[in-house]
Amino acid sequence: MNDSLRLLHAEWTKFRTVRGWVVALTAAALVTVSLGLLSASGDHASCDRDGRPADCPPPAVGPDGEQVDDKFFFVHRRLTGDGSITARLTSMTGRIRKPDVVPRVRNEIAGVVPWAKAGVMIKASMTQGSAYAAVLMTGEHGVRMQHDFLHDVAGRPGGVSERSPRWLRLVRSGDTLTGYESADGTRWTRISTATLSGLPATVEAGLFATSPGDLTVTPADLGGHIAAARFTEATGEFDQVALAGTLSGGWRDDEVGAQYLNGQVHHPGRSARSGETFSVTGVGDIAPAVEGMTVERPLSGVLMGLLLVIVVAVMFGTAEYRHGLIRTTLLAGPRRGRALTAKAVALGLVTFAVALPAIAITVTAGGQILRANGNAVLPVPVLTQMRVVAGVAAVLALTAVLALALGVLLRRSVAAVLTTVLVVLVPHMLATTSVLPEAAGQWLLRLTPAAGFAVRQSIPEYPHVLWHYTPIAGFYPLPPWGGLAVLAGYTVLALGLAIHRLRGRDA
Repeated sequence: MNDSLRLLHAEWTKFRTVRGWVVALTAAALVTVSLGLLSASGDHASCDRDGRPADCPPPAVGPDGEQVDDKFFFVHRRLTGDGSITARLTSMTGRIRKPDVVPRVRNEIAGVVPWAKAGVMIKASMTQGSAYAAVLMTGEHGVRMQHDFLHDVAGRPGGVSERSPRWLRLVRSGDTLTGYESADGTRWTRISTATLSGLPATVEAGLFATSPGDLTVTPADLGGHIAAARFTEATGEFDQVALAGTLSGGWRDDEVGAQYLNGQVHHPGRSARSGETFSVTGVGDIAPAVEGMTVERPLSGVLMGLLLVIVVAVMFGTAEYRHGLIRTTLLAGPRRGRALTAKAVALGLVTFAVALPAIAITVTAGGQILRANGNAVLPVPVLTQMRVVAGVAAVLALTAVLALALGVLLRRSVAAVLTTVLVVLVPHMLATTSVLPEAAGQWLLRLTPAAGFAVRQSIPEYPHVLWHYTPIAGFYPLPPWGGLAVLAGYTVLALGLAIHRLRGRDA
């Protein structure tokens, strides 16, 4: 142990006594921070209010602290205490806006998108982001029970029609809500149970409809794809609606999350009632938000900072060969594998120690700048933000060790720098720009050391939210720690090969 610590101290002493390496590593941190904050300062957002630009309203935040989309049309009554709502859904139709075939001629077709929704809901209040549970029919995913935006449980698959209606029921008992479905209104199947902590005594119970945008993906000119979401709406036809419990007031219509354009509701929903038959039409979505500014957005300067780290790391590995000092190093530590391991550990630790505060400053200050410029930054748990900061710092440290190992293997500074750039930086740049087909880009981020950049992704993919989950949009094909493990595996392999070569050849 004492011998290992002595070697580690010796390598650290070598590094800190070369002023150029210290300056370059410091410059890497400064570049990361300065470019990131400069990028954040250039991102501005404003919204239209009566035809004039204005500050955007604060985004809706769900019960778990996540930013959410909470826009739907709601026909509801007040329910106090325990109770239930039951309805038979006999039809679900809609309209979908498609790309115009003839310029300036609106192209709409009949249909519903896969995650269009219509069903019964109990919601804590009419405030966007408030707790809720719903039993609903979807466009293509059958009956579901969803609650508090994040949670989705599948019921029976299939569609709905007058010949094959779907009965939906939601029962409240205290803070517990249980969803049921039936094909005939007699035999009921439980879907799931949700506990909404702190649910108020009086809630809103009723029928709703909503429909997220139709996602259209078209090839880009230089490769990759362009995603666009266009207007859709969904209409649910309900009858045999029954509310049980202590009710107050009559049926009310509300556009939850209404968006205004020039003083008018943009794409308003609507309802019609004839006796106990309801038709409810809605636009929007009830789901976690995945589109918008993320906490990792200010990290645009990381690649430039990483390039400087690669140069320093390679020089740390090749300088002793170039100046003939490697023999002295091996005499001081004749166990060559242990000597190179000490060099790698020293480099990795110093890189991580320099990168960590730089990344933390960039993420924190960059987020503040984005918000000051009117941007809504998608909130994430503190642990997720810590993972992004520490994970990106680990990417820099592991890449530094990888570059060191390649320097020892190749013993040529230029060749080692180019090789590291080709296996780490180039795959990431190709995959996150419209250059390669998306499938090719995703395979690059699975199979190359660039997979490590997955650790910077802060917003997960949600199975019940249709979106274009690609690296260009900030979504990686591997989970964060899985991607970092791929980079670590390449680093360990390269270091092992470097040790093998160091042991097998004269210095």
